[in-house]
Amino acid sequence: MNDSTIETPVSFAVEQLKNDWRMQKETVTFDKLPEAVGYLTEQVIELKKMVAELQPQPSDKHVLVEIEDACRIIRKAKPTIYTLVRKGLLPAYKKGKKLYFYEDELLAWIENGRRKSAEQTYEEMLANMQGGVRHKSKSSMKF
Repeated sequence: MNDSTIETPVSFAVEQLKNDWRMQKETVTFDKLPEAVGYLTEQVIELKKMVAELQPQPSDKHVLVEIEDACRIIRKAKPTIYTLVRKGLLPAYKKGKKLYFYEDELLAWIENGRRKSAEQTYEEMLANMQGGVRHKSKSSMKF
């Protein structure tokens, strides 16, 4: 690889395997079979370690919170939160009479709530107006 290429753990592993494969390309005989199996076992262990490193780590923010904490996180009053949950706009979980939220879901909800551009808003408004227009049926018209 050249110096301008950014090397990831996966690309590094692939290159290592290619190099090792070139080195191990000799014919494996029955006498060399235990050695070949040992080599392959080592390679599998290394691959497992690399894959484990690439797995996303569990978020510290995936913490269950109650409504008081939800109010603090999204900076809204309790009645507003109840309304947003009732309308299905805010992700929440209900157990008995209590509402629960995950902190990371609340933060994602805030991030997804960016204002739309004026063009998008106009198009939505126009679509709503056209969809909401009701005409009298022709059969009810009298001459």
